[in-house]
Amino acid sequence: MSSQYPSPPQGQPDPAADIQQNKVMAVLAYIGLLVLIPLIAAKDSKFARYHANQGLVLLVAEIAYGVIYGIVIGIASAGAVAAASAGSAAGLAGAGIVSLLLGLIGIVFLVFAIIGIVNAAKGEFKPLPLIGKITFLK
Repeated sequence: MSSQYPSPPQGQPDPAADIQQNKVMAVLAYIGLLVLIPLIAAKDSKFARYHANQGLVLLVAEIAYGVIYGIVIGIASAGAVAAASAGSAAGLAGAGIVSLLLGLIGIVFLVFAIIGIVNAAKGEFKPLPLIGKITFLK
């Protein structure tokens, strides 16, 4: 028993053992749809469930971002085509800049996933930046 964790009450699971046994499940929670594996295979683990919630919030944010990205790029592309047909190259440059900026914002999701994986591998219950306070799973 690690001195970092107090002894659990009689009949309660050992938190240190839960963390040790479910680190892999917690890591999987940050890899896209693999978030479903800890939800099914480690449903009784508080540690895996915490990280599954974080991974699920991240996945939903990524999907929402993808939809918004698609809409904005579609609009920017349509504007670029209209500007090009009118003889202006500025619309094409503007669409390229919008695409680049939105792509850079997408890197944030990769960084959040790495942060979550590191926290899970260390056995920590740390929320992700910006979105970590959102709870889908109890």
